[in-house]
Amino acid sequence: MCLAGTLEMKLPAIAAAGFDGIEVFEPDLIASPTSPADLRRRCADLGLSIDLYQPMRDMEAVPAEEFAANLRRARAKFAVMQQLGCDLVLACSSVAPTAIDDDDLAAEQLHALAECAAEHGIRVAYEALAWGRYVNTWDHSWDLVRRADHPGLGICLDSFHILARGSDTAGIAEIDGNRLFFLQLSDAPTLDLGVLAWSRHHRLYPGQGAFDLVDLTAKALAAGYRGPLSLEVFNDVFRQADPGPTAVDARRSLLALAEDLAVEPLVPEPVRSRLGVPPAASPATGCAFCEVGIDAASSESMTNLLRGMGFRAEARHVKQDVTLWRQGGITLLTSSEDADPRVPGRGQVAALGLYCADADRAAQRALALGAVPPAPEPLIDSLPGVVAPDATRIYFCGPDDSSWSSVFEPVAEHDRDPGANAAGETWDGVGLVALDHVSMTQPFDSFDEARQFYARVVGLQAQDLVEYAAPFGLLRGRAMCSPDGAVRIPLSTSLVRRGGWTPGLRGPQHVAFRSEDIVATARRLRSAGVPLMEVPDNYYADLAARFDLSPDRLAEWRRLGLLYDRDGSGELLHLYTQVIGSRVFFEVVQRIGGYEGYGAANAPIHIAAHHRQRHPD
Repeated sequence: MCLAGTLEMKLPAIAAAGFDGIEVFEPDLIASPTSPADLRRRCADLGLSIDLYQPMRDMEAVPAEEFAANLRRARAKFAVMQQLGCDLVLACSSVAPTAIDDDDLAAEQLHALAECAAEHGIRVAYEALAWGRYVNTWDHSWDLVRRADHPGLGICLDSFHILARGSDTAGIAEIDGNRLFFLQLSDAPTLDLGVLAWSRHHRLYPGQGAFDLVDLTAKALAAGYRGPLSLEVFNDVFRQADPGPTAVDARRSLLALAEDLAVEPLVPEPVRSRLGVPPAASPATGCAFCEVGIDAASSESMTNLLRGMGFRAEARHVKQDVTLWRQGGITLLTSSEDADPRVPGRGQVAALGLYCADADRAAQRALALGAVPPAPEPLIDSLPGVVAPDATRIYFCGPDDSSWSSVFEPVAEHDRDPGANAAGETWDGVGLVALDHVSMTQPFDSFDEARQFYARVVGLQAQDLVEYAAPFGLLRGRAMCSPDGAVRIPLSTSLVRRGGWTPGLRGPQHVAFRSEDIVATARRLRSAGVPLMEVPDNYYADLAARFDLSPDRLAEWRRLGLLYDRDGSGELLHLYTQVIGSRVFFEVVQRIGGYEGYGAANAPIHIAAHHRQRHPD
């Protein structure tokens, strides 16, 4: 995990640098098409030993039923380790909300885990995470190892977890060396992230953070303050970004603050009338259409893909090279619109048409909040619209308004695409019923700006921030959604600017369609020859370890290339196509129960797979 890239990219670099061995980080293996046995042989060829498999999380001090599931998961991982030829696994102290503050129970379960591991010829190294729920110091973890009293259980010492907490290290010299199984070293700058550093590097504009500025400002106004509302923001990103868009973002934040103050009871009535709030919101309620721009080099591939996915070309634009495709409740446009002519085979999500109660008011509000309209002669010249921070065009449509489609001429019936079924039977697509979400990677500098744009201009609500590790860096995501989930726009960005060496997609984007029976949809896609993303067998082995799934169900998912996720409310099944053009691909999802997420746990899988598609060597 010290290096970026996929597992196949890391190993030669490690060997060439002169290292003797590696730790296998489990997410790398799960996302890899290399089997555990082949990885063992590859490491041997490179002169590398496999010294540790990690991490095994939230194993100890949990209720009996959960611990039984943990042992089941552990046995599956021990089988993987035997194929790797690795005899030491790292178990981190629990951070689970279900963890129990009971050292006797923790020691008992650690003993049982070590006994299970010993049956497979494996030892367990127990490590205290600095943020562990109850075990977060090295001496506490050592005490539990001694209580557990199993020869196959030892301690792992990690310099960061010890020194970041300021723990006393004097007793480390007294540890039984036979029970000190592993030592991990890392350095770090001395940071306490007090208010000074917080202030100088991490301030944001109003509405982009967690402070209650409405309450504070309202109290100042109630006290009689009548001076300016001024911004003083120190932020490393803002200090590197184009000042033009950053200033627009700044002013939008104050207008949004003024809007919230206008309904705050503490604010005196004369002041409310002076706040200059924008027109009232007309939030997005649905998606009228999604436009995907593609150039001539990828036009044929895109056309074949859409046909295979069951879309029919129903109309073409009267003036421009734009085709209107439909299936179920989905309207998709493909155009020759391109943002970056320097990239061959380029493509992008160029525009979204969003339904709202009052399109004109939505546009007036957007302009008042500093958004700019699209360039002259836009594709849909009958609709008001604005440009999002990442240059995507956003159009506003009245409720069920289809007048914009008058600029399209129907395709003659005999010229319509037959879809994937060329046998003459009635064709009703592959079961895609609606557009589920449009996922947009944001430029590094505009992630927070995009959140405020989609919240205030488009009227969507921000969901919780998520972060996840991918082969080429840590990614941050936040979904913007309408209250009923009819409009979903997940935003993501890299946490640091990437160097030029990283291969793969530049600002990947994808459009997700919803199916009510994704297994049937996947079968039809496979039979139609749609180029779907290949999922490694290791992924399904991991699913079997993590979830109690029937073998038949899992085998079918493997055949069809389906991915799976689960939360406390429901389940998600989804699949991805290969990339078309420079950055666009499609997803099919089925939400079961109350699942509202986007399968973030599976993001590293499709990122690694799409990298392999584009760079097979």
